[in-house]
Amino acid sequence: MMLWVNVAGVLLIALIIWWFWMYKGGAGSASVSGPVTITVVDGVYQPSHIQLPANTETRLLFLRKDPSPCASVVVFDQLDLSQELPLNEPVEIALKPLPPGRYSFACQMHMYQGELIVEAAAQG
Repeated sequence: MMLWVNVAGVLLIALIIWWFWMYKGGAGSASVSGPVTITVVDGVYQPSHIQLPANTETRLLFLRKDPSPCASVVVFDQLDLSQELPLNEPVEIALKPLPPGRYSFACQMHMYQGELIVEAAAQG
């Protein structure tokens, strides 16, 4: 009996690690040039990976449908920016033009995670 309790405990720990730090969800990615709508639902940002053109102002529209307190704030550490996200109310965040790079965003506990992928325009 004790063996099953230990096995169940190890499996639960593995599930927690996978869910909060390894699982990327079905949130997918988006590549857009206009305003980007990001829905916060079921523990993920949808879409979680957003491709943006470099050196262009961008507007992000967050809509929080997840009642978890963790979802109440989005933080862009590299941009020194954070924003409260009230439940079921759209919140717009205007971003200044960004140089090419990857800019992560997350909840204050880093359990919900996303990324802005800023790319230079293709030379043609």
